Amino acid sequence: MAGNSFGKLFKLTTFGESHGVGIGGVIDGCPAGIALDFDEIQKELDRRKPGQSAIVTQRKEPDSVEFLSGIFEGITTGTSIGFLIRNANQKSKDYSHIKDSFRPSHADYTYYKKYGDVRDYRGGGRSSARETACRVVAGAVAKQVLSGISFQAYVSGVGHIKLNKPYTALDLSQTEANIVRCPDQAMALEMENYIKQIRKEGDTVGGIVSCVIKGVPVGLGEPVFDRLHAELGKAMLSINAVKGFQYGSGFEGAVLKGSQHNDQFNADGTTQSNYSGGIQGGISNGEDIYFDVAFKPVATIMQDQETIDKEGNKVVMSGKGRHDPCVVPRAVAIVESMAALVIADYLLQNRASRM
Repeated sequence: MAGNSFGKLFKLTTFGESHGVGIGGVIDGCPAGIALDFDEIQKELDRRKPGQSAIVTQRKEPDSVEFLSGIFEGITTGTSIGFLIRNANQKSKDYSHIKDSFRPSHADYTYYKKYGDVRDYRGGGRSSARETACRVVAGAVAKQVLSGISFQAYVSGVGHIKLNKPYTALDLSQTEANIVRCPDQAMALEMENYIKQIRKEGDTVGGIVSCVIKGVPVGLGEPVFDRLHAELGKAMLSINAVKGFQYGSGFEGAVLKGSQHNDQFNADGTTQSNYSGGIQGGISNGEDIYFDVAFKPVATIMQDQETIDKEGNKVVMSGKGRHDPCVVPRAVAIVESMAALVIADYLLQNRASRM
């Protein structure tokens, strides 16, 4: 299996399956001399871990990370940082019913056709969103490398309930004040109640995670194929269940005239508006970078569904196991982490842009 690594200079490679011994990764390219705050890394993992509230999967995993290399006396050495998160609460029997059949809209069928009978069907194996815990570890390390740059993601939509306010009109410090991770408390309660209703119905619902990056210096990103927004898009679209990405004015910008959409300059090079979303010509311009990430409803629902088995016979599958009725509250930490990996990688690349 290829495609287990992300990044060029600041690079993450992950390994492991949902119901195996554990998951983990190797971070290459982290500069030496970074004093790591391990409590902060665990705090980031706790934002993503299962079982944290009544509206997420009830799988109980401590998600405690063990660092194996690349750190001495709490400081990065510049060598590869290896880490491991052991699985503690596997219930593989919950997946025996899909050993020879395929869950609709999951990766079961495509993995089977690509890799054959060796597919690890327990919780989806490598295709499980449990792999994203590794990204959160690496993202937490990247955040500590990126002094002065902040990442704030939040839930801006659950199903038909959408927070129709720009991030500039929100108090983003309130994001962690509720279990939905929406900075508008009244809207958060409405979203929470809707998720609970969906769960009672044995169904699932999607949503939107928005993210704001502040403090990015001018000049990150490469022309043509390695534009900053292209890499951010790739990073977000690599997350399980993501169906869409837009930055700056996004699709709404398509209905505006150029005279409305252009960001006029101030004398110091800042802009009077920010429809560009902090990126022009694929390169950061120093303004806030902001974007939205759309997540689909979780594919596993607690209802009977018609599907097929390996022989193509139609069978009825009943949903089992522990699954999120909506992934977006836990996805906030993942979105921030992938954004941090992108910015860290481009910050290192940018040091080679001039002699």
